[in-house]
Amino acid sequence: MNKDQTTPEDFIHDKLGNYNHIKGWGIDFDNKNDPTYPIKKRNNAEHQGYAWPRPQLQQETVEILKSVERPNLTAVYGTTNPPAGLSGAIRRYAFNYSESSYGRWLPLMLADRINMVEGMIADIAKGHIPNIGKELGLRAEWKHNKRSFLTKSIVAGLAVSFIVYHICCNKKNK
Repeated sequence: MNKDQTTPEDFIHDKLGNYNHIKGWGIDFDNKNDPTYPIKKRNNAEHQGYAWPRPQLQQETVEILKSVERPNLTAVYGTTNPPAGLSGAIRRYAFNYSESSYGRWLPLMLADRINMVEGMIADIAKGHIPNIGKELGLRAEWKHNKRSFLTKSIVAGLAVSFIVYHICCNKKNK
């Protein structure tokens, strides 16, 4: 598996540490190289590090996926939808990569789509039939963008017809 070159250890806040190994570190140290100079009023407080007490940490009650750039948890985070199922496995895989890489964001987008299907299956298992047209906003699209609605409807109809035709032809040939 191809991992990014950065590790969580690269991002641990150490006031006495040497961060020269991180590409771009200290790029704004020289006033001549800072695009906000001389507009920004400098008091050098930002160079002193954290000057405030860290809030009490929220208790971990479910699995929390952590970024490779931030090894410690933020003080507050969401726990309403912990990773589960196939989408959760894809999310766990994606969190092995840096936040700046396609290896992270493309799998996360795929996991979102899979999570939507998993949610529909869970709804059906509970006896609730989802109203797909309403959830996709088809009424609003018909009202405000009829041309796009008709185009999508025709393409979807042709695709379904094509699939049904090939399924029927394969049964006749067997």
